[in-house]
Amino acid sequence: MMPVLLYAVGAILVVAGPVLVVSGRVGRTQVQRELSDQHIVFPPADDLPAGLNRYGGVQVTTGAQARAYSEIIGQHVAAATKGRTYAQITEEWQAGGRTDERLGKLRETAFMGNSLRGALLGAYQAWQVTALVAGLGALFTAIGVVFVALGATWPL
Repeated sequence: MMPVLLYAVGAILVVAGPVLVVSGRVGRTQVQRELSDQHIVFPPADDLPAGLNRYGGVQVTTGAQARAYSEIIGQHVAAATKGRTYAQITEEWQAGGRTDERLGKLRETAFMGNSLRGALLGAYQAWQVTALVAGLGALFTAIGVVFVALGATWPL
């Protein structure tokens, strides 16, 4: 009974593993294509914050790059809003009767900046998930091979 169970579980894992690896690879390619299609390019290295200058002039095509670019956007939004959040600016704008044009434009800036930042962070998270899926696929395959081998050598 045990060898049959090991064979069965092993076979399922040996089939499921490569499916996950391919799914992870396809997902990563889709994220990369979507990022490439946006034509986002880092500013020159001299204009980047410390630690990000290696990305100077590089097009955003990977999850790590998307995360780095989102940091730049976050810094620009924080500088423009003097550290206030979209919600804080909106509250101030509403308390003033929604007539302060400067606050209205600042509110739009915060909204757009945070939306762009969120989209880039979403791409980064998707990039990470694709790595996890492919890694789990490789692990499932390895475990499946071990189970099949154990099933073949299990004493009757």
